Amino acid sequence: MRPSKSTRIALLIYGILTIAFLYLPLVSVGFASISKARYLSFPIRAYSTKWYGKALESESVQDLLITSLMIAGIVTVISMVVGFFGALAFARYQWRYRTLFQKIILLPIFFPQMVLGLALLMWFNSIGIIPSWKTAVIAHLVWIAPIATLIIAIRAYSFDPALEEAARDMGANTTTILREITLPLLMPGIISAGLFSFLLSWGNFPLSLFTTGADSTLPEWLYAKMVSGYSPLVPTLGILSVVGSFLLIMLAFALSWLMRSIKQSRASQI
Repeated sequence: MRPSKSTRIALLIYGILTIAFLYLPLVSVGFASISKARYLSFPIRAYSTKWYGKALESESVQDLLITSLMIAGIVTVISMVVGFFGALAFARYQWRYRTLFQKIILLPIFFPQMVLGLALLMWFNSIGIIPSWKTAVIAHLVWIAPIATLIIAIRAYSFDPALEEAARDMGANTTTILREITLPLLMPGIISAGLFSFLLSWGNFPLSLFTTGADSTLPEWLYAKMVSGYSPLVPTLGILSVVGSFLLIMLAFALSWLMRSIKQSRASQI
């Protein structure tokens, strides 16, 4: 049943208002990043992009970006690998402790991140590990790897076991089945899990606050500057982070489109 014209107009207005509610704060941050004054005030008297130049030239900002990228990159790779095999155990194969595994892997997601970060910090101290960006990687993995597993598991639930059985009947071994059938079919879920893992780790503040030690990530620095010693670099780095996240999402869409095109071209050749 097609909705009436008034219903479509109401839904359009609702969608516009929702988008405006979500993105208007980001617009104000954008204005603050190009204001020549140190503090934002409306109307803006003079515009300048000098803060972007200072952000790119600042050595402290570069160190923050390198640390955040290292943590997010390592967490992404490990989460994709752990999530892939975890999703197979979670949704694909029947085994004795599968139900228990499904319950245990969900537990870290429901813990408040501040509590989880404090618990991990106390655990690191109890075993004599000095917190650094490496311990932050472990902390992020505790929370993000289960999320990646669930994302890939959604794809694995739609997996048809008959495809693997047919390949096995034709003489394919386990490695060949995994490489030629299982991995390609789960690849969209793996890419989605990797994208979520990177973004969740990149912008994570509570876990990083407790586990980075002397090192510091970009969210920690932004928070410190907001509560004491505000700098115009705060909105500037905020906008750069948003732009970087947007480009990453576009890259993921491009990779998905490229993989789909290659798959269709191979199918047409056959």
